Order: sequence, then structure tokens, then C-alpha cells
Amino acid sequence: MSSYLSSGPFADICEKVQAGERLSFDDGLRLYRSNDLPALGTLAQIVRTRLNDKRVYFSINLHINHTNICTERCLFCAFARRPGEEGGYTFSADEIQDTVRRGLAKWQINEVHIVGGHNPDLGMDYYLRMISLIREVSPSLYIKALTAPEINDISKRSGLSPREVLTELKDAGLDGMPGGGAEIFHPKTRKKICADKISADVWLEIHAIAHSLGLRTNATMLYGHIESDDDRVDHVLRLRQLQDETRGLYSFIPLAYNAENTPMGKIGEAGGYLDLKVYAVSRLLLDNVPHIKAHWITTGLKLGQIALSFGIDDLGGTNLNEKIVHDAGSETPVDLSREEMEHLIRSAGYEPCLVDSSYQTVDA
Repeated sequence: MSSYLSSGPFADICEKVQAGERLSFDDGLRLYRSNDLPALGTLAQIVRTRLNDKRVYFSINLHINHTNICTERCLFCAFARRPGEEGGYTFSADEIQDTVRRGLAKWQINEVHIVGGHNPDLGMDYYLRMISLIREVSPSLYIKALTAPEINDISKRSGLSPREVLTELKDAGLDGMPGGGAEIFHPKTRKKICADKISADVWLEIHAIAHSLGLRTNATMLYGHIESDDDRVDHVLRLRQLQDETRGLYSFIPLAYNAENTPMGKIGEAGGYLDLKVYAVSRLLLDNVPHIKAHWITTGLKLGQIALSFGIDDLGGTNLNEKIVHDAGSETPVDLSREEMEHLIRSAGYEPCLVDSSYQTVDA
């Protein structure tokens, strides 16, 4: 450790990090308000190396957005269409099964990632059939599907509790949940960008229910819009508290706001400087979440490589067929190959490890 870190403005934080002690809310604010990126990266790498050494995880994952019809209106979303609006679509469960079967044959996918809109025409039977048909394709394929807001929407329309919805989906073959819909937890900011969406407390409750059923989940944070440093620290510490209680979060995924085609527009998109700061501070604060993932389709491949030196140990997936972020203006590749991903990781000086979202099956 450099003498600058051990004796400079972050000396007390450095001492905590080296000792494995938990950082406070005020520590998080101090880190966010610093522009010393090398120091932030060095501190984050202490934690990253302690937890994951030089390993960088990735999956060969197929994105499926089963419907873009949605009754909610989030200001950051370029994907959704209101019921009856031009451009709306819904795939049948059989079409989704065919898509998965083709993905398995063409790319040897090991994971399916499914999120979509809140479509009032889709009942519980649709979702159970969708999961069951995907499971028929492969008993080993990891099925990660439906965000907490989607589970809440299905629950309200079906008359089932979120626990009952998740139990039936798990019985049909669901393995875990993605972390979408978290956005920013602070109620004042959340109300401004997604007033229709479930509250932070409901999001956290649904993930806690999933964890109690043995379903592991991810968590996200949307940043680079109108949120403050306080909002970001508050968001991460709420997740840290959830993880203390349930130990059910596999990874945390900071998502940079992409503004093109969204109702909110270009009001504060994140630059690379903020991206790296968010990664590093998140790694330092989330001492109980094993993985921090860079969603490279929001930041680009080159910055994704740099992020590996700022606390990131997971580059996500090959993101085959990803649509939501690209609808909002991302120009990153849609179908990255396994070979390209492995080259990306090795050329940055790290060891690629093929996994699914359980992090259990490693093919190095």
C-alpha cells in the first residue's frame, strides 16, 4: 500500500479496508466526493482481490424480452409501449422456447435472462408455461427471470401473494431473479423518475421472499441521471442491510443511464469518470456481496476492461439479443462471442471464468 493512501486523506478508510472493517455512510460520501480515481481504484482492488483474486466471471447468456407492453411509465425507459400503442409486441411461450432452443444450438448458451413490461393481458398461466417450456429445452440451463416489479404486477393481477407467485415459478423451473427495477431507492428521487413503480421497501421485501425460498438474486442501481451522492450511498447501504439479513444476493450491477429515446432525455448521463467511481465505491461499501458486475453494454467494452481495476470481478454475459439498453441508445455489440469475451479479459491481465449466475459451474 502506498504511503499516500496510508497517510493521506483516506488514511482512516484505508485502515478500515485493510482490516476488513465495514465502511460507514459518511465514508461512502467522502469517497464519492473525491476525484482521486487512482486512490479509489487501489482501495477497491484490495477488496476485489481478497474476494475473487484475478478471476473475472462471465456467462453466455441470451436476453429475452417477452413483451414491451407496459402499464407503467418510467421516465428513463425507451423500451416500453403502452397497451394499444404502435410498436407493442408479445412473444408466445412457444416462440420463446424456440428462441432458447436456437440459442442453445448456435451459441451453447448457459443462461437465459428474461425481463419485460407489465402487460395486463398476460396471466400467471403464461409465465408458468414460459418457464416450463424453457426448462424442457435443457435441465441445466440457468433461468433468471422477472424483476421484483414484474413479480409484484403478476401478484396483483393473479390474486396470489408474491411468495405464492415465486413458489409456483420456482416449481416450474425458475432458478433466480435479475436485479432490475431497483433504480434508485431514495423515495424523493424515485418518485421523480418512476412514480408508478413499486417502492424500495416492496422491492427489498420481494427479494427477501425470493431468498427465503432458495432463489438467489442480483441487485442493480441506475445512476447518472438526477440522483445525488447521498442517493447512491443510501441505495447501496439498503442492499447491504438486505444481504446481512438474507445472504441471498449474488451480485450488484451498477447501470449507467442511457438517455436516447427516453422521456427524461439527456439530463445528466454518466461519463467514464463517474462509472469508475461508482464501481469502486460500490465494491468498498458492499462488503457482504461477493460480486460487482459491470454491465458493459451501458459503458462500452474498453471501459469494461478498465473497470476490472476498479473493483469489478464480473463482466456479465455475452448479452446475446439484448434490447432494452440498445433501445436507449447503446451502440455496443449485441452478440459478443465467448472467444471475444475471453480475449477482452485476458488482455486486461485477468483470468476468464465461464459461469452462470449461480457462480457454481466454472469453466476456466
